[in-house]
Amino acid sequence: MNRRKVGTDGETLAAAFLEKQGVSILERNYRNKSGEIDLIGRDGEYLVFFEVKYRRCGDCGHPEEAVGSVKQRQICRVADYYRITHGISLQAAQRYDVIAIEGEQIRWVKNAFPHQYGR
Repeated sequence: MNRRKVGTDGETLAAAFLEKQGVSILERNYRNKSGEIDLIGRDGEYLVFFEVKYRRCGDCGHPEEAVGSVKQRQICRVADYYRITHGISLQAAQRYDVIAIEGEQIRWVKNAFPHQYGR
């Protein structure tokens, strides 16, 4: 199994799902030296940073459970950099969501975690 291809396929599936829900996808695989965010989109007034997690089945736990505190802080650091470099106020409406793909099922966990500060 090619993990990179599985990840890319999951992100493509997630982006198509979100677009059907009315989300405008702004960026895919946004990277900087601090890390990467799978998808960045606009959902109404919210700038949303999406983490996409895929599991073939639930035997190894649910995909959304794999977004721990270390990953959350990393996503937040990358999101801060994105907003600064794109001239978006740090007080602008924002969310951190998780798209959990388990087999054929897609779950959208809105407000999956709050902004994390620190290292």
